[in-house]
Amino acid sequence: MTGALTGLRVLEFAGLGPAPFCSMLLADHGADVLRIVRPRCDGETVEDTLTRGRRTLELDLRQPGATDTVLDLVSRADVLIEGFRPGVMERLGLGPQPCLARRPTLIYGRMTGWGQHGPLAQAAGHDINYLALTGALHAIGRPGEAPAPPLNLVADFGGGAMLLAFGLMAALFEVRRSGRGQVVDAAMTDGVILLSTMIHEMKGAGQWSLARGENLLDGGAPFYDTYACADGKYLAVGPIEAKFYRTLMERCGIEDPLFDDQMDRARWPLMKVKLADLFRMCTRDEWCAMLDGADACVTPVLDWEEAPAHPHHRARGAFVEVDGITQPAPAPRFSRTPACAPHSQKRVTLDDALAHWRVTQPADESGVVT
Repeated sequence: MTGALTGLRVLEFAGLGPAPFCSMLLADHGADVLRIVRPRCDGETVEDTLTRGRRTLELDLRQPGATDTVLDLVSRADVLIEGFRPGVMERLGLGPQPCLARRPTLIYGRMTGWGQHGPLAQAAGHDINYLALTGALHAIGRPGEAPAPPLNLVADFGGGAMLLAFGLMAALFEVRRSGRGQVVDAAMTDGVILLSTMIHEMKGAGQWSLARGENLLDGGAPFYDTYACADGKYLAVGPIEAKFYRTLMERCGIEDPLFDDQMDRARWPLMKVKLADLFRMCTRDEWCAMLDGADACVTPVLDWEEAPAHPHHRARGAFVEVDGITQPAPAPRFSRTPACAPHSQKRVTLDDALAHWRVTQPADESGVVT
């Protein structure tokens, strides 16, 4: 095993989306993650991308003795990750209180949409709902059109999994000083609100309008938008800074005085029309060739198949292939402790799981696994 988190023991309870993604991040960087899943039905498929790099144990948590079995594993773990609705783990006898009693230094990570308390804590929801309640969804989309959900990247994986991963790392740092574990309550709504900090700053300064598609970063600015090309493919254009904007004007041969005052919002609508007409004159790749090497902040809009083949991603090894599936490589990069090479999950028995942690993490004289 390699990676900055080698030696970290994580007990994960199988769930959807952000919780397994957080566990994947830890496993990518060397954490020893044991994933508890419910027994499979005949013919049920097993996911192998978000669940890569883990050992997986099938266990019915509702069966007699299951709670004691899990608590035995908890006593050997550094981190626990669960993504159920509030109260589910408590009803299973596996809430923070009994787990921290068995492992006082345990970091207990909880991943939910609405958080562990509040009027909506027990409500069902998905990424689009969490975005809607934070204000972020209202800001995404074209003028006069309905708000557009940005896949499920912002709440599930950005505001959810990434915030949970940060919280776990912060708590693991703190436990070295205090010797006491704690609960990390990561709510996707909290995370999205936090990600929106700069927008709130701009709004407070009178630089952000509530009108969708009329602002600097939401497609309102002609120099921060996507444009269709002659072949129906798109360019992403984003030269916000004046020097990059000037480079774009020069490379595109634009001398129209309309474009002289970049930040004159009254000019933006007509500027967008003229830029749209311009970019439709050549194909996407022709524009990329013309702008190659220029700091004009223009890039091709690649699809899911084109992106892994781009020379920059290939040079950095940003994508890997595991069991015939192209998928993102671990990130970020470490100079001394590189991430692990991703591999599919490995199914283990309970005896294997107990023996693995017992052998690799022996107990000290007091009987406490260290």
